[in-house]
Amino acid sequence: MNIMFKSFAVSALALAIVGCSEPYQVQDIEQASDDDRQAYALGTSVGQYVKENLDMQEESEIMLDRDIVIAAFIDAVNDNSQMDEETTGELLTELRTRVMEVREGAARSEGEAYLAENAEREGVQVTDSGLQYEVIREGDGERPEASDFVQVHYRGTLVSGEVFDSSYDRGEPASFPLDRVISGWTEGLQLMSEGAHYRFVIPSDLAYGDREVGGGSIPPHSTLIFEVELLEILDESPEGL
Repeated sequence: MNIMFKSFAVSALALAIVGCSEPYQVQDIEQASDDDRQAYALGTSVGQYVKENLDMQEESEIMLDRDIVIAAFIDAVNDNSQMDEETTGELLTELRTRVMEVREGAARSEGEAYLAENAEREGVQVTDSGLQYEVIREGDGERPEASDFVQVHYRGTLVSGEVFDSSYDRGEPASFPLDRVISGWTEGLQLMSEGAHYRFVIPSDLAYGDREVGGGSIPPHSTLIFEVELLEILDESPEGL
């Protein structure tokens, strides 16, 4: 949900709550009028947004009372909040910091454990930098240099197995200059020949380090796993790169 629509949705739901002396029960939304179905869709969108935030916090073992969240929302839209704006902002900053610290710690410890276990697997090789790679299929073409542009298919996951990016899912390969990506990619793809298919396990210091990336899909200090097919070394920069 984009920010503009989210703000509109919250405002609309607030008006609906204020205008109802009793909770409104939807009996059969499929048989309702278009206006009521649109109203229900709007409420669903806001509810899903709030639920996703609460779920993310619970994944970090921060359990907020959902009844209090709902009660505070109603208080606020009725201009009856027991908390001023400054205090609200301070507490939300503290909450975000708590969630981030928990996610960082989990990502770091899970990554270190995964790297140690993966390094012992048959076929896995470890470079001096700590990059781990496994050959799924060797290629028979040229190897790229750091200054080259390459075209690849890839899938990126966290150690949990959660996919955060995939050119396969988008249905088209990606092209980029090899010296403008994370250092684990720059190093790893230079080990590959055109046509090769490798699996890389990239420590966080060769990936995004202490940065959060992808709107939170990659927590700070995350170890990343990539399956990469090197399709082609390009003769020139793709348009727009």
